[in-house]
Amino acid sequence: MEIILKKDVDRLGSQHDIVTVKSGFARNFLIPQGMAVAATPSAKKVVAEVIKQQSHKAAKAMDEATKIAAKLEGLSIKIGAKAGENGKIFGSVNSIQIADAIQAAGQTVDRKSIHIIRKTASRSWVLTKPRSNCTKKLPQR
Repeated sequence: MEIILKKDVDRLGSQHDIVTVKSGFARNFLIPQGMAVAATPSAKKVVAEVIKQQSHKAAKAMDEATKIAAKLEGLSIKIGAKAGENGKIFGSVNSIQIADAIQAAGQTVDRKSIHIIRKTASRSWVLTKPRSNCTKKLPQR
């Protein structure tokens, strides 16, 4: 029996996949649990349209993220913090301070997309992730 998965199912497939399973498994488990629907021709058309819309939306978001990454190219920010002799920072530099420093430099970035990957007094690297596939490292002095 052909079914269309509504959710990711371990060892079977991911969402919107059309898979063939035994009819008892589909009727007794997958369909009642809300994990799948029968793969009728109309359901296949609906899934194809949903996949098309999702890919268009993802491409548009990726273009926007690439534009943000291009704006951040070559940007260097400076944030003051107390540090010890070995370069270890006392306290913390958080994403709000980094977002404010980027905004002061004339760019805007959502603070939720900022991930600090290394903190030292001399230099830190900040990783911004506007989208999951588009990352940009910023040197922080």
